[in-house]
Amino acid sequence: MLDLRRPLRRLLNRSVHAAWRWAEHRGDVSPGTALADEFGSFGPGACLAFPLSAVVNASAIHVGRDTLIGKYATLSVGYGPTQAVLPERGLRIGERCVLGARVCITAHESIEIGDDVWFGQDVFVSDASHGYEDPDVPIGRQFGAHRPVRIGAGSWIGHGAMILPGTTIGRQVVVAAGSVVRGDVPDHAVVGGVPARLLRRLDAGGSWARASDAASGSAAR
Repeated sequence: MLDLRRPLRRLLNRSVHAAWRWAEHRGDVSPGTALADEFGSFGPGACLAFPLSAVVNASAIHVGRDTLIGKYATLSVGYGPTQAVLPERGLRIGERCVLGARVCITAHESIEIGDDVWFGQDVFVSDASHGYEDPDVPIGRQFGAHRPVRIGAGSWIGHGAMILPGTTIGRQVVVAAGSVVRGDVPDHAVVGGVPARLLRRLDAGGSWARASDAASGSAAR
């Protein structure tokens, strides 16, 4: 007797993958789609890949021209979709950026990403955290202060990096994979580690120099 289970399984498997590829193509958010119209602005040539993880309060999010954002992205402004008053430009992503899959950007007041910034996958950026000062209140209910984040044009943020509240990253900066960055990072620097420290910097003569032990302690604090 002919066993039809194997060819049927192959057919079903092929059909599922074909349907998923169709959904991925049709589900991308691009100018002219319903979700793109909800954004504060969504530049020509920009694309937010499907499937998404979450987009919260899109009206306060601005995405620049030709920017590509990978699958399973979380883009959020505020504390939830029912928040009545939002910053007009809580999250601003510049032109020609490439943000890898599973990026998570949560803005409460202001996160600004310059032009031509590239992220690896699994990058996290936030401008607020949680407090812990009151021992009688669960930490999850103690909201921290809003501290704006800025990432300068032309920078590269490596896989799995975390950019914490109050961080300002200069232009043309490399943040090594897995780093945790807080504080100010100068232009044309390479930082890495937990917490991130200055590893190299472009000197006045145009050469890349390793940071001294003294300088490495003050790059990102």
